[in-house]
Amino acid sequence: MGCTRDAILDALENLTADEFKKFKMKMLSVPLREGYGRIPRGTLMPLDAVDLTDKLVSYYLEAYGAELTALVLRDMGMQEVAEQLQETMRSKGLHFVEQHRAALIARVTVVDEVLDALYGKVLTEDQYQAVRAERTSSDKMRKLFSFIPSWNMTCKDLLLQALRETQPYLVDDLEQS
Repeated sequence: MGCTRDAILDALENLTADEFKKFKMKMLSVPLREGYGRIPRGTLMPLDAVDLTDKLVSYYLEAYGAELTALVLRDMGMQEVAEQLQETMRSKGLHFVEQHRAALIARVTVVDEVLDALYGKVLTEDQYQAVRAERTSSDKMRKLFSFIPSWNMTCKDLLLQALRETQPYLVDDLEQS
């Protein structure tokens, strides 16, 4: 198993039977990123921790599967388990932009400058226009993040570089957190 799968599995195996059942119920209603489907209830409910880990990774890929697991755990009031999972992910090499997704969505204020820096290098014309069409900065960043699962490390590095150039104080603050 990969390190991300192991981290998700560790978090799930630390739940009591009732907490695990509650986790699966919350998975049925948690808001998902655009482009991701929900695991059907009939498939989800009978799964044990090992099978649920595999299903999370197959449905949502490793990074988003771990992020979603932490989100559900926090929603359940299990901040310590969620933080432990996220700390494991940080130490396992998640890219900066993936580690700080929520903060970047909430705090980046000038998205158009970031898009301009990525246009032609990372973003196609259609992707660029799709992000620009969103109304708020948060919605634009969410749309931008919807493309990240298909990006390689170089594309993520270019996003980080664009953020450093356009939002240096925000990046500094996140690097120190």
